[in-house]
Amino acid sequence: MTTSAPDTPTVLTALVPRLREICGEDGVLTDPSQRRVYESDGLTYHRATPGVVVMPTTTEQVAAVIRLCARHRVPYVPRGAGTGLSAGALPHAEGVLLVTSRMRRIVEIDVENECAVVEPGVANLDITRAASPHGYYYAPDPSSQQVCSVGGNVAENSGGAHCLKYGFTVNHVRGLQIVTPAGEIVELGGKAPGAHGYDLIGAFVGSEGTLGVATRVTVSLTRSPEKTVTLLSAFTSLDAGGQAVSAIISAGVLPSAIEMMDALAIEAAELAVACDYPEGAAAVLVVELDGPAEEVDAQLERVTALCADAGSFETRAASGAEERALIWKGRKSAFAAVGRISPSYIVQDGVVPRTALGEVLGRIAALSEESGIRVANVFHAGDGNLHPLVLFDDAEPGAGERAERVSGAILDLCIEHGGSITGEHGVGVDKACKMPRMFDDAALETFDLFRRAFDPDGIANPEKLLPTPRLCGERPGVRTGVHPLVASGEAEQF
Repeated sequence: MTTSAPDTPTVLTALVPRLREICGEDGVLTDPSQRRVYESDGLTYHRATPGVVVMPTTTEQVAAVIRLCARHRVPYVPRGAGTGLSAGALPHAEGVLLVTSRMRRIVEIDVENECAVVEPGVANLDITRAASPHGYYYAPDPSSQQVCSVGGNVAENSGGAHCLKYGFTVNHVRGLQIVTPAGEIVELGGKAPGAHGYDLIGAFVGSEGTLGVATRVTVSLTRSPEKTVTLLSAFTSLDAGGQAVSAIISAGVLPSAIEMMDALAIEAAELAVACDYPEGAAAVLVVELDGPAEEVDAQLERVTALCADAGSFETRAASGAEERALIWKGRKSAFAAVGRISPSYIVQDGVVPRTALGEVLGRIAALSEESGIRVANVFHAGDGNLHPLVLFDDAEPGAGERAERVSGAILDLCIEHGGSITGEHGVGVDKACKMPRMFDDAALETFDLFRRAFDPDGIANPEKLLPTPRLCGERPGVRTGVHPLVASGEAEQF
């Protein structure tokens, strides 16, 4: 859904001179063509042109911008690298888009305390690059880790392939410097692991910018393992691959990652990056083992045998860093690679219990066949985090609507099987209408009360994460006119 690039709203026009005083002439964008650059995040289906774009470089500038917004009750939306996949950074047409990409200093690598202090615009992988000479790395590794920013990872509680063993962003954040929706600078936690009292760091991580903006992040560093081995195992069916996953976990082996791709995803990856996966595979598993060398060697032998027992027709371990990188290149390029086999696609993100994987994948296949919409499956098999890629041709009348229905039905399947509507991409705008399927009214009211304790005026990334009357049960998009429930007095539109 795209909106045109309107002139900057009058209320914002009056604030522009002050915004320029705060962020400098080159830190404020008002030209329509410049603002259009920021009209969406990685989920381009949802688009809106921001009223004005500001690009601060310090915490004090962020605080000054937010205080100005609070004083005039102007909404603001935080944005990092724009790689998100839930429209969580969708701009507000009458608000300020607060872009943190210029705040990209690695402030400190503290080896003694095994942590790093970084600004929100630092790319995820750059932490590992800075820490690796000291024998450490940063464990959370989204597929977009070369470009996604730490601030966005904090907002969405991003995971990655290795979250099976090492957890999500929230498990690695020790401290935060945040600017609240009132413009106050607040310190949460610090370098010491753990904290007493309410877990405000845990509440802030994954709050999608609705509780404020992180301007400095202290993250734990993980010691580089003595040995790492990456295996690629090929199967003639998804079921067989799923059986291998269950067997590995049941055997008490905890790989750092277990990833699965189906035939469509493999086809796309081969066309894009020539990853040399086994020919004829209906599914492949990427299994990574790390730790003490003796332990890894024993696990390697065990996992290879378990994959063979489940029906693998080929299992190979990477012979070195180059081959390991190629195996991972196929998996990590999967989202972009499907552009080679489909003009358009929807990236979905949901979670099911690992034991329900086989049934849910079968239901997804049935949905695909019934609708005529192809679905390529890529997922973190070890923890049941699905990333189905719903493929369609946007030039074909009605194809986009059918793809949206399939995408929504997949999330319904996840909920039906005791899972979640998101594992790591967040709720944003795209999934807000699904929140009432997961949570009852009392839970949603509690979420809203907590959010408003930080942001009573509702200016921090409004209309994200929590459903509003205009979103619930409707196809996402910009409503024109008054919602029927609002007109009847049954609901309030914020």
